[in-house]
Amino acid sequence: MYNFRACARLAVKFQKLTSITNHQSKREIKRYVAPTLRELTKRQKKQENPIVNPRSKYLDWNRNAELYAFNQRLTEKFDLELLEQAFTHRSYVIQEEEEQKKVGIEDPQLDILDNRELVEEGKQIAPLIIDNYLSQVLPLAPLECIDALREYLLSPEILAKTASGIGSTDLILSTDFPVEGKTLANTFYALISALNRSVDLEHTSVFVRDILIARLVEKDLMEIWCPEEPLEILNDILDREHRELAEPRIIAQTGANTVTPVYQIGIYSNRELLGTGFGETIEEAQNIAALKSLMGLFGLLDCSPPIRCDKKMSDSVAKNMPLKEWSRSN
Repeated sequence: MYNFRACARLAVKFQKLTSITNHQSKREIKRYVAPTLRELTKRQKKQENPIVNPRSKYLDWNRNAELYAFNQRLTEKFDLELLEQAFTHRSYVIQEEEEQKKVGIEDPQLDILDNRELVEEGKQIAPLIIDNYLSQVLPLAPLECIDALREYLLSPEILAKTASGIGSTDLILSTDFPVEGKTLANTFYALISALNRSVDLEHTSVFVRDILIARLVEKDLMEIWCPEEPLEILNDILDREHRELAEPRIIAQTGANTVTPVYQIGIYSNRELLGTGFGETIEEAQNIAALKSLMGLFGLLDCSPPIRCDKKMSDSVAKNMPLKEWSRSN
């Protein structure tokens, strides 16, 4: 009996050791992986002019199917002819005309419409939609803040990221490859105009809200709009509201005699705490406290609710007040 129990214990221990060894071996990286990756990287560096073609040059490319898939993927109602025009840039048309002339056609007549008109129309529609919606979801923000957010959303970098994010890169007909940021931005303007012509302005507003304006949710709005001299702006607002001017006070400090001191400043108005801020100097902490006090009045603090992206566009929205006229009574 004793020998049987000892053998059973040894068998269990051997089974555990075997399972641990097998588990560890599965997690190990094979010896051939590192040399293979080094060789592939070396060969890639040796290629001076790698051949890269746009996706539309491949034999299995079906443009009509891709345009239809783009429409269905976004669950939109683009007219396919307008969608084709929105993706066609003037440089592509010029290139096709030059190729026609090379084969002997002196006056080529191409039945291709470029997107220049759609781009210009989209540049007129997009700012109106953004201003309307931001004024609705940020009613306390001053006009300068709305302008800064609009300029951020309509910057070429953001428009290019947005156009690329919805899968329009491979569909663009242009001479530049890889597609430049300006071309992507103009394509997004053309898509806005094409959707407006295909459906209506209300549906286009929802598209811009869901695709473009929603990017503000992931951003700290103070990074986009940060007014200079916040203490003076705060005092002007308090004066218009007939309240006592801002009074900065040191709430706490540490390491005053060290290389890295930290000060905490509070902004008060008639014993009412408006905001606090930290800084390595008293002036820096005071500016941050004044800035946070302003953002608290405008509803733009970190703890404020994020921008809503589910509101329905309103036809009549009150225009935001500029800083020189802003007060809670207005």
